[in-house]
Amino acid sequence: MKASSERLRSRSLEAKIMTAEEAASLIKDGMIVGTSGFTPAGYPKEVPMALAKRAEKENLRITLYTGASVGDELDGTLARAGAITKRIPYQTNDSIRKGINSGQIEFVDLHLSHMPQMIRYGFLGKLDVAIVEAVAIREDGGIVPATSVGNTPVFIEMAEKVIVELNESQPLELEGMHDIYTPENPPHRKPIPITKTADRIGTTYIPCNPEKIAAIVLTSRKDSVRPLAPVNECSRKISEHLIEFLDHEVKRGRLPKKLLPLQSGVGNIANAVLKGLVDSPFEGLEFYSEVIQDAVFDLLDSGKMTIASGTSVTPSEEGLERFYKNINFYRDKIILRPQEISNNPEVIRRLGIIAMNTAIEVDIYGHVNSTHIMGTKMMNGIGGSGDFARNAYLSIFATPSTAKDGAISCIVPKVSHVDHTEHDVMVVVTEQGLADLRGLSPRERAREIIQKCAHPDYRDALMEYYKKAVDLSGSAHTPHILEEALSWHINFLQKGRMI
Repeated sequence: MKASSERLRSRSLEAKIMTAEEAASLIKDGMIVGTSGFTPAGYPKEVPMALAKRAEKENLRITLYTGASVGDELDGTLARAGAITKRIPYQTNDSIRKGINSGQIEFVDLHLSHMPQMIRYGFLGKLDVAIVEAVAIREDGGIVPATSVGNTPVFIEMAEKVIVELNESQPLELEGMHDIYTPENPPHRKPIPITKTADRIGTTYIPCNPEKIAAIVLTSRKDSVRPLAPVNECSRKISEHLIEFLDHEVKRGRLPKKLLPLQSGVGNIANAVLKGLVDSPFEGLEFYSEVIQDAVFDLLDSGKMTIASGTSVTPSEEGLERFYKNINFYRDKIILRPQEISNNPEVIRRLGIIAMNTAIEVDIYGHVNSTHIMGTKMMNGIGGSGDFARNAYLSIFATPSTAKDGAISCIVPKVSHVDHTEHDVMVVVTEQGLADLRGLSPRERAREIIQKCAHPDYRDALMEYYKKAVDLSGSAHTPHILEEALSWHINFLQKGRMI
């Protein structure tokens, strides 16, 4: 096995090339392993699959840290092999979700911006091994990441050993798109010197002591990116309501004509909202977010957007082909940063981000559940939504008004789990309409959310609950009937419908 000199630029490291099975043998039972990857982008594949095969034959379980969700070759194969004891900080894989909700895997749901400092200070234990995907390894050991950065810099910094998957399917032209910067430790931490979305403040590679590199595995396995659903009528209406609202804010002088930098969550609704901006009147848009999806390419291609900063490029399969084919066009328009910078509260507040995230359910007072199904079953995790919602200039949450063919109302009397409180939620939007909650008291919020966002099939029942709660509580600050507040969820669990 031999790597090209363009990929492996240090001859002394050639002796570290080995098979995935040999590299996986360096990982022992009980170790804490941190890997590259943020969504199915830039994550290691060969070594985790070799590790899963070992776990099927011997007692081998690890604690697994990543940047966010990763591909099935990592989360899925290890979960199905029973090889994961604990998982931090976010996931979207069906197999690992089943493990979490059956009690086989412990899961710690973290704000993504918090994790690097927790690793650095040892709150999460001593990191034994980092497994990272790279485009190239420099002469000095510096690692050029692939399609994501995530937590890779802190994992390389803090791990005792580093295993590198050198992936020839990832184009060398990715080099130069990364901007690696590590904040200083407190106290007296200096400000992160980003004042504009396009600012570059670091290196194009992750520094790494070459003596730490214990193994190099050559591969050409591609990222297993996921398809995006076509924009449906519900997502299109949500997008229209949001664009009308943003246009209204510009006319009121509360936003500049080119808006403020946009952040968008991951998934079909988020992608649809961004797609809607292609035909909007807004020009010169900027994107300061986590994940760069297909719609961002649409906005860059159309000239509506000038710069996109994130921590990963995670398009659909078609979008990935488009990205690779036109990578020279995108190279100076896309910046990939560590997640402690892409999600950093200081930078989010300074740039004045418009944060757009999705909810599982919203209650009549504006509290948002974005992680738990019926209050108990973990869906994915909070991800970066809290990082952005708590520090944004505008914090917007979107959801369809109903789910499960209308059996569930996504506007409920009281959410069954709280991820984002009323204090962090400024705007709620469904396909029914948009509720601007800024400056509204809880009782004013309830009337606005019910009238603007609830589905007509549930609107009267929600208003009936609210009025009854006002009567029984004597117009308390936040009226509730505790005996009935979660009755809609109980109804669904027992009868298959909320009402």
